[in-house]
Parts: sequence; C-alpha cells; structure tokens
Amino acid sequence: MGGAVQQSGERRARRGRRRGKHRRVMGEINITPFVDVMLVLLIIFMVATPLMTVGVPVELPKTAATALPAVEEEPLTITITAEGEVLLQKTPIARMELVAKLRAIAVERNDDKVFLRADGAVPYKDVAQIMGALNAGGFHNIGLVTDTGGPSLDGQN
Repeated sequence: MGGAVQQSGERRARRGRRRGKHRRVMGEINITPFVDVMLVLLIIFMVATPLMTVGVPVELPKTAATALPAVEEEPLTITITAEGEVLLQKTPIARMELVAKLRAIAVERNDDKVFLRADGAVPYKDVAQIMGALNAGGFHNIGLVTDTGGPSLDGQN
C-alpha cells in the first residue's frame, strides 16, 4: 500500500511541474492594441485639427497673394469685424487694452508672427491703427489674411 501512495504522489508532482511551465510570467508586452489605439487617435486629431481654426465670420478681401507657409506654434490672430469689433483669437478685446495684452503675450511666445484679419468693409485707418498697436505690442511680423482668387492687377485677372 505504501507503493501506491508513493506512485500517486509522483503523478501529482509531474502534473504540478507541467502546470508550472504554463504559468510562467510573460516577459514581453503585446503592443499591438497600443498601436491600434494610437493610430485611431492620430486619425481623429488629423480630422479635427482643421476644424479648430478661428471661426469669426469676416468677409476677407480677395487678392492674388499665395498662402503663407505653415508655422510650428498656433498663430496669434487679430480680427477686425465689419462692425469694428476687435478680437484676439476668438475673444473680444477693447482697443485700449490691446497693446498691454499683446506685450504680455509677446513675452510668452517664441515667434513674433501675428495674422491680421480685417473685414473688407473696415476702413484702412482702423486697420493701420491695429497694425500700429501690434507693432507697439512687440509683434513686428504681421501677415494680412485675405481670400485667394482676387484680381492680380497685371491684366491676367
């Protein structure tokens, strides 16, 4: 009878060893789900980014100028609406506060580029005053935003 007990103990030991081989800790990480999630996020951001531009309705004048090259920072945008309201990005700002706000922003930014959007109905005097405020605020690289498809003034249309 002692032999039978010893034999069943050996079987259990062998079975235990076999189970132990299957329960080893896996030393590798499966990154396939991580890559899948990152690709989905990349696609979402690629689709959503163009929709996040400044959305103030302004009737821009049309010119023959080409588009400016892309920049690495989000561009600072000043908008003058047809009613004469001044917006910093999408936030309305009083003209008297503009220079102080621009100086504070200029300290934090690496680039002194600013885009000025003005409705075609805005008098040139108002545009020139805002350009002077931009210059006084530390922004010397001013890009005037227009729509394409306007007259080229060289007789070609």
